[in-house]
Amino acid sequence: MLDLSPKSGELEAIETASRDEISALQLDRMKWSIAHAYNNVAHYKQSFDAAGVHPDDLKSLADLAKFPFTLKQDLRDNYPFSMFAVPRSDVVRIHASSGTTGQPTVVGYTQKDIDMWADVMARCLRASGLRKGDVLQNAYGYGLFTGGLGVHGGAEKMGLTVVPVSGGMTERQVRLIEDFEASGITVTPSYMLSILDEYRKQGRDPRKSPLKVGIFGAEPWTNSMRMEIEEAFDMHAVDIYGLSEVMGPGVANECVESKDGLHIWEDHFYPEVIDPISGEVLPDGESGELVFTSLTKEAFPIIRYRTRDLTRLLAGTARSMRRMEKITGRSDDMMILRGVNVFPTQIEEQVLRVDDLATHFQVELTNKERMDHMIVHVEKLENTSDVAAGGKLAELIKANIGISAEIQVGEPGSVARSQGKAVRIVDNRKGES
Repeated sequence: MLDLSPKSGELEAIETASRDEISALQLDRMKWSIAHAYNNVAHYKQSFDAAGVHPDDLKSLADLAKFPFTLKQDLRDNYPFSMFAVPRSDVVRIHASSGTTGQPTVVGYTQKDIDMWADVMARCLRASGLRKGDVLQNAYGYGLFTGGLGVHGGAEKMGLTVVPVSGGMTERQVRLIEDFEASGITVTPSYMLSILDEYRKQGRDPRKSPLKVGIFGAEPWTNSMRMEIEEAFDMHAVDIYGLSEVMGPGVANECVESKDGLHIWEDHFYPEVIDPISGEVLPDGESGELVFTSLTKEAFPIIRYRTRDLTRLLAGTARSMRRMEKITGRSDDMMILRGVNVFPTQIEEQVLRVDDLATHFQVELTNKERMDHMIVHVEKLENTSDVAAGGKLAELIKANIGISAEIQVGEPGSVARSQGKAVRIVDNRKGES
C-alpha cells in the first residue's frame, strides 16, 4: 500500500497543540455552549433548573459532570424545532433521522455550523491520506441522512474532486471507480463488501483498482474486516465516526499513519465515557458509553448527549487530541442470550475466521422451547462444503463467545445486502420488541 502519511506543514496548529492549550480552549468554548443552550432552548433551561445547576456553575471541565444528560427521547419530545437555539430563519439546513423506530430526530445548522462541519470533515479526509486533487467517490446516501452531504462539504473544502454517486447501483459504483480513477471512497463497510463482490462478479481484480484509501463509518466494524478489505483492494481502510445528533460524519477519524483509534476533534466536541448503568464518568482507558457535548454549534447545541456507543478514551498519538477506540457495539444493540452479552461485531470476527464463508452475515433471534435461540445466517463460497463451514463457525462462536448458535449456511448471495447501514440483527422472539 502507498505511504499516505502527512508531510511537514500539512497539519493544523490545533492538531499538534499541547493538552493544556486544548483544555483551555475547551473550557472557554464549553462555557459559551452551556450558556447558549440554557438561554435559548427551553428544554435545557428546564433540565438544568430541575437538576439544580446553572451555566455559572461550570468552573472547570470536570464540572460538566454536574449537568444532566440529553437523551434521544428528549429530541423526539421536542420535534421538530424546539431544540433549536436560534430563530428558524437562521437555520440554513435541516437533517433528520428516518423515524423508523419512533418520532424522527431533527437537527439544524446555521451557516457557521455548516462551515465548521466542512472544516472538520476536511480534517478527517486529510487524516485519511487524501490530498487536494484526489478523486473521492462518495457512496454515502444523500438527503436527510447526514452522511452524503456532510462528507461532500468537507471534500470540496479541501479541494477534492467529488463524485456524488450516493448509495446503490453497485455495478455502476465499480464502473465509476474505474472510469473516474477514484483515489478514495466513503461508504459503509458492509456495502464495501458488496462492491467487492461486484468486482469479482465482473471479473475485475480489486487489487488493481485506483483506490488508495477507503473511509468507512456509520456502523461498527472490526479490525478483522479492515484486514479483509485492505488485503482485497491493496488499499488503506480507516474509520470515521459521527452521528446526526452531534453533527454528522466528521466528529472523529483515524489517522492513516497509525490506524490506532479515532482522534476526536476536541476543539469542537467534548467527549466523556460513562458507566451506562450508573451514569458515572469513567477515567480515560475504561470502557463505557460515549457521551458528547458540542462546543461551537449554534443552531443545535447538544449537552452531554448519550450516544449509546461503547468505547473508551485513549491518549493522542498521531495527533494531540484524544482517541476513541473503535466502537465495539451499541448498548441498545447488545444481545443477551442465556445470560451472555453478545455484540454483532463479535459474530463478525468469528465469521471472518472461516475461510470457506463469505463475509456477509445476519443474526436472527428466535424462541426455541421457551428459550432464546440464535441463528446465524451466512453464505458459503463457491465449491465449498456448507456443513464443514457451518460446523467450524459454530465451534468458534461457542469457544470464543460462550454461546451455542445454529448456523444456516446459504448459497452465495442469500444473505440480505445493505446499501447503507447493515441490518445485523433480526429479532423474531415472541414478546420482544
